[in-house]
Amino acid sequence: MLDIKFVRTNPEAVKQNIKNKFQDEKLPLVDEVLELDARNREIKQEVEALRAEKNKISKQIGALMGQGKKEEAEEVKKQVAANADRIETLSAEEKEVEEKLKKDMMTIPNIIDPSVPIGKDDSENVEVERFGEPVIPDFEIPYHTDIMESFDGIDLDAARRVAGNGFYYLMGDIARLHSAVISYARDFMINRGFTYCVPPFMIRSNVVTGVMSFAEMDAMMYKIEGEDLYLIGTSEHSMIGKFIDTQLAENQLPQTLTSYSPCFRKEKGAHGIEERGVYRIHQFEKQEMIVICKPEESTAWYDKLWQNTVDLFRSMDIPVRTLECCSGDLADLKVKSVDVEAWSPRQKKYFEVGSCSNLGDAQARRLGIRVKGENGEKYLAHTLNNTVVAPPRMLIAFLENNLQADGTVKIPEALQPYMGGNTVIVPKRK
Repeated sequence: MLDIKFVRTNPEAVKQNIKNKFQDEKLPLVDEVLELDARNREIKQEVEALRAEKNKISKQIGALMGQGKKEEAEEVKKQVAANADRIETLSAEEKEVEEKLKKDMMTIPNIIDPSVPIGKDDSENVEVERFGEPVIPDFEIPYHTDIMESFDGIDLDAARRVAGNGFYYLMGDIARLHSAVISYARDFMINRGFTYCVPPFMIRSNVVTGVMSFAEMDAMMYKIEGEDLYLIGTSEHSMIGKFIDTQLAENQLPQTLTSYSPCFRKEKGAHGIEERGVYRIHQFEKQEMIVICKPEESTAWYDKLWQNTVDLFRSMDIPVRTLECCSGDLADLKVKSVDVEAWSPRQKKYFEVGSCSNLGDAQARRLGIRVKGENGEKYLAHTLNNTVVAPPRMLIAFLENNLQADGTVKIPEALQPYMGGNTVIVPKRK
């Protein structure tokens, strides 16, 4: 959410930013916000004047009563009552105006970084850098569920009977591999100085609207019926929410946390939820990282965060690339974002396995996360988040890149301690 003062003094810049994100339907919101803001200030000024007048008149009533001028005092009391009625009317209007103003402000997208490429959707994202040499083996790579089934490692039919499409049972070595990757990612981030955390897996609505846009909320979040609780779509939500309505001392920054959680997503409007596989699903597990820092440090942290993911994947012999998200592919709160994509030998192309985002002060403004500087000055923190690893999607990349011609899957050295020292896993059936 933008600062109303910024919108007030830079309306054309806000409109151009909306155009750059190809959201022209939101352009009228800028003028509406300016009108609501002006009316809100008018109401406040009038209410303040009426209250000042009320205090002044109240003193007059006491003086008139003391002088025995009862009739004059009664006339003045009528004015006080009229002022009170007017204040009540204005206060009701003020509440309506402020609610509408807040909703509009939360719908207007954040100002994107000047370095973000302008484009309509993810087809116009820009490759930045590749890490590791993509390899196409001289044998056919099966579909990922076929690989898993060769290990008796997945049961989609049972999951469908139990929960419907978009769910899975992982079994045996594949389930162990899933847990090993999560445990390795946890320790990888701890070794990089992050504090490990297991957060709440449900959050209240004020946290949801604090960390994401209304469009994201509608497309992603599962609501708990009858309660003000939502299942998290990523632990970033509850991790950033941990700091709601707090004031941090400057020497407490940066806050660097890495968290484990299950994630639940409706995937509303998504394609592929009916497909046989675990690429796009309603439930998965994830290791996440978040940073809360001073504004001048967020750019440096952004580069550190995506590099962590690249380094993790490369330690497991998986080639990756970074892809700069264009303006039309950025969620409304994001200033800048980069996707990390892993190489798929079967598809002979890269696919997304994580996303790193700098949200500037947008989440901090919505959630009230402030910092008190050494000189006593208060300002909004910057927040960032990044996927460390999110199996089972990551398992697709892992299995395809580590599959051997005989059907075994090699275990990279970094992961072997988490797999009982095994250097390979062997299929149950060909």
